[in-house]
Amino acid sequence: MASPTRSHDLSGAPTAERIYVPPMAAQGGAPPGPRARRAFVTLLGVDLWERFSFFGMAAILVLYLTATPADGGLGMASQTATAVFAAYMSLNFMAGLPGGWLADRVLGARRAVLLGGALIATGHAVLSITTAPALYAGLALIVAGTGLAKPSLAAMVAAVSGAEKREAAFSRFYMCIQVSALLAPVVTGLLAEKVAWHLGFAAAAFGMAAGLAQFGIGLRAFDDVGRSPVRPVSREEARTALRRAAVGLAVAAAAVTAVAAGALPLTAVLALLGLSTLSLPFLYLRTLRRRTPVDGKRLSAFTGVMGASAAFWMIFAQSGSVLALFAERHTDRAVLGFDVPASWFQSVHPLFVLLLAPFVTRLRGPVTTKFAAALGAAGLSFVVMAAAALLAQDGTVSAAWLIGVYLLYSFGEIVLAPAGLALAAAVAPPGFTSRFLALNGMFAAVGVVLGGQLFRLTAVLPLSVYFLLMGSAVLAVGAAVAATARRVRPYLPA
Repeated sequence: MASPTRSHDLSGAPTAERIYVPPMAAQGGAPPGPRARRAFVTLLGVDLWERFSFFGMAAILVLYLTATPADGGLGMASQTATAVFAAYMSLNFMAGLPGGWLADRVLGARRAVLLGGALIATGHAVLSITTAPALYAGLALIVAGTGLAKPSLAAMVAAVSGAEKREAAFSRFYMCIQVSALLAPVVTGLLAEKVAWHLGFAAAAFGMAAGLAQFGIGLRAFDDVGRSPVRPVSREEARTALRRAAVGLAVAAAAVTAVAAGALPLTAVLALLGLSTLSLPFLYLRTLRRRTPVDGKRLSAFTGVMGASAAFWMIFAQSGSVLALFAERHTDRAVLGFDVPASWFQSVHPLFVLLLAPFVTRLRGPVTTKFAAALGAAGLSFVVMAAAALLAQDGTVSAAWLIGVYLLYSFGEIVLAPAGLALAAAVAPPGFTSRFLALNGMFAAVGVVLGGQLFRLTAVLPLSVYFLLMGSAVLAVGAAVAATARRVRPYLPA
């Protein structure tokens, strides 16, 4: 893995002169040393609260969807609930594309974070109503807010950290926000499963509201970073964007209304979203190839590595759906007479991230090696799950199986996620940082959608066979990345 203080290309030479500087830093708006540290801490605090709201809600969503109406849930089938969760997760990633464009061209990163955070908090508050119409409206608000806030936060981190310390900054950022990922499922899960579902969603709303307040207090530390759009949109571009946005919002609102009213099958909407998710990053990359000065071979190498990362996220995203259901239905959760909430297992993963990160981030190697290792760990985790599911046919199994799985792909996440963010920021030309960071998320969305749709196979396949097929496929992708690494290394920064 790359040195935490210096970036190198894959032949060992420094890349400071070969990579693009993030636009906000390039404009001279980055604060000096001490203020940069305060700015970084402020951004970290915002993301801590935003991740608290995200992971807190994600830990209970599928459990709420599948709970019976008598228990306060919506009574969905497992396959449908998993597909809804996957669609929601993928839309969070996909929304970063229009959100990143708005931040780069219209709002500036600061306003994008503030507006996005407000939408997220409102969405969680709407979800606390716990009715079917409120479910879809609340999820839509959270998706819109996340699309604005997440790319802008990442771009501001890149700006205040500087090119040579970018990956180290993302690694620290990624490690620290696991504190929220650790605590959020405990808080929201206890409230939701032991008291009432709406209290779990309300706790997530409080978390995002606290993050907004913390961001407002710390704005002075940023100087000019994120104050204005990097490449302000022209009047003609603004009119075109408004027309397209109006059409998109109208279609989305009509679809949400039709599904909530029962006039449109939910499965049809999910299938359409899935197809859009699978095609959008590749279509957008074609546009970028024509409109940016990025070398074609570098962009192709970036596309290949990002495409492979989708296989990792296909496994990772099933933690809140498939593994949550396995914890609820097939895992012995009794500890000293207390029935541990199934959502609490979502805290095991961030706990391992916190424990492993200080050691894993010291590992050195090119970006292709990091991605291949992460894919290997993720694939192996589902091979382990295949054995657990086979044993679960005779009754509940020990929680140690799930804990081992979380250990494996926690390692994979620490290796792959910061490297993916740093790679996207390094490849992006000036004025496109937020959108390249959004592209990183869009490829993750591809994996999320694939996982959510493939889980439908469990209607005809034993759960153990499903896990084995998924794990083997991801292991094969990891092997392919390792086999082609030598050809793509010259075109990628470390």
